[in-house]
Amino acid sequence: MKRPPDSGLLVVFEGIDGVGKSTQIRAVSERLRELGYEVVTGREPTDGPHGRRLRASATEGRLEPEAELELFIADRREHVAGMILPSLARGAVVILDRYYFSTAAYQGARGLDWRVILTRNEEFAPEPDLLIWLDLPPEKSLERIRQRGDPANQFERMHQLELSRQIFSAIARPYLMRLDATESVGTIRDAIVAEVGRLAAARVGPIPG
Repeated sequence: MKRPPDSGLLVVFEGIDGVGKSTQIRAVSERLRELGYEVVTGREPTDGPHGRRLRASATEGRLEPEAELELFIADRREHVAGMILPSLARGAVVILDRYYFSTAAYQGARGLDWRVILTRNEEFAPEPDLLIWLDLPPEKSLERIRQRGDPANQFERMHQLELSRQIFSAIARPYLMRLDATESVGTIRDAIVAEVGRLAAARVGPIPG
């Protein structure tokens, strides 16, 4: 789905669990707000009814792949209509923790055609201006998850994470920025802030002050 050229900026963080998305989203959001931009953050699955059902399935038992996919799409349709598009329309910088690329990677790991999933979503969901893929081997991902004291859920099993990572690596988009998630938090943050700032200046307007 294409957007008007004068709309806001859509930035998406992707990667398997444990790569540091939340840490980087906080750092980037804070810096952009300091620079004077309106920043709106969101995550998928959302906290809506479809998203809550998906989150529950991650710990209580996975749904069948097709049923799970339809829930992801229904949740995303509501997210796009209710938050993403209105925020972009008023010129905000929208930063998402996961988007339809995760759906393609994780549902693709369950045997569905990830290319078809991308196509279905891009019929209604706006493509990002910047897709940040924080890449990390699954064994390091699971180690980080254990270190933070979180039990690995159904989405976080080693084999599935490796398949998901392979799909992430196969996704080719001109707005994709791959970063090594083993780098320091500061190094990753600075690279992202620089690129987001450049895009924001071009799309939303010059950096204030």
